[in-house]
Amino acid sequence: MAVFNVTSKATGETQLEVTARQFKFVVDEPPALGGEDQGPNPVEYVLGALLGCFNVVIHIVAKERGVTINSLTLDAEGDLDPSKVVGQPTENRAGYSDIRVTVRLDSDADDATVQSIIDEAKTRCPVSDNLANPTPVSFAFERA
Repeated sequence: MAVFNVTSKATGETQLEVTARQFKFVVDEPPALGGEDQGPNPVEYVLGALLGCFNVVIHIVAKERGVTINSLTLDAEGDLDPSKVVGQPTENRAGYSDIRVTVRLDSDADDATVQSIIDEAKTRCPVSDNLANPTPVSFAFERA
């Protein structure tokens, strides 16, 4: 079992500097949500993580099947009601209620083969799996 980890430090009320291996990135909110727009916000990173993972898995599956990918673009959008985040009463969940991914893929394969690659990639993408299925998340408090 592989274990992945990231660490972070708050650099402001809406900003967080995250370290993943030797890489650092900033999470922030746009000004409309009280941030300084120094980086994507957390829910944008979720969409980006989904597309990044899907890209890798599509290429893996295509290679396994001997299919050449000439070009690939992926777009994602999601519906999210911010009411719960800001403490307003709502029956809606805090996270995305729906995420839609558009795959534009040019290859040497016919449409049925490309669709089957996409379908298999959906089942093998770890981020897609985490979003589509309940994943236990535990939180521990330690005094700083």
